Amino acid sequence: MTKGVDDPFVTTDINTLLTALYVKIDDWLGQPRRTGRPPKLSEAELLTLAVAQVLLGVRSEARWLRFVPRALPGAFPYLPGQSGYNKRLRAALPLLKRAIRAVAADTDLWADSAWVVDSTPVECGRSRPTARRSALAGWAGYGYCPSHSRWFWGLRLHLICTPAGLPIAWALATPNIDERQVLTAVLEDDPSLLSGRSGLVIIGDKGYVSAELDRWLAERGVRLLRPSYRNRTPRVGEHLLKPIRQLIESVNDTLKGQLDLELHGGRSIEGVGARIAQRLLAMTAAIWHNRATGQQLTRSLIAYDH
Repeated sequence: MTKGVDDPFVTTDINTLLTALYVKIDDWLGQPRRTGRPPKLSEAELLTLAVAQVLLGVRSEARWLRFVPRALPGAFPYLPGQSGYNKRLRAALPLLKRAIRAVAADTDLWADSAWVVDSTPVECGRSRPTARRSALAGWAGYGYCPSHSRWFWGLRLHLICTPAGLPIAWALATPNIDERQVLTAVLEDDPSLLSGRSGLVIIGDKGYVSAELDRWLAERGVRLLRPSYRNRTPRVGEHLLKPIRQLIESVNDTLKGQLDLELHGGRSIEGVGARIAQRLLAMTAAIWHNRATGQQLTRSLIAYDH
């Protein structure tokens, strides 16, 4: 993909977004560290291609690679085969995670003093034979989805984001792991997330009710705003929870309704992880571009999903 646009932030169409994203990622990656002949499809092109696939709603990788020359003529001089694209994408999971952080941190929303945390099901199979034979067995498991009043087999995506939907941190975990444990593990794994964020407020639902979690966060200068215990006096600011909680539901709706989170098609740990990261990077890129172009709706994908 070539840097052929003088000012990438001109319009909000998908070509402009992809050009701006490619320039951002290419500049962020800098010169490749490895020696030898560079790959025909660079890492910056690979991530941009992956984001384009999600935004244009093409789930099949084989169909996507046939579709690219018509949808984005001239944007990618070289396209690998389906097998090569799949292998590159799965191997790029660590790079996808870092790219999500790099793009998110390049917005003013990154410094937001309020975060919203929640988890949502990521179904990986429905039949019992699938659950037994799948390469995900031992990581995926059975969990209950209250919003659909049904059990599912798969994982849960635990997402920490700003009220505008910008991803701060995320994790995939077995459904029966306590949400409070996952939140603690995510923040412990990356202590830099909390550094320099005095007065940070994390907003959660009833799944995060825990005096121990309250104390753990308070020791780090973080206040957890969540529903109070039963038969207890309502906590300060609890009346604000309902409208704010609707924000995370709308973020999940964007991931599932527009970015096909539940139709990821992953069949291995690396495959599921890469496809979830692919969707999170696409949403992050849209927010980043909308913010840079001064759009009223920060998380809108309307300009990019066709």
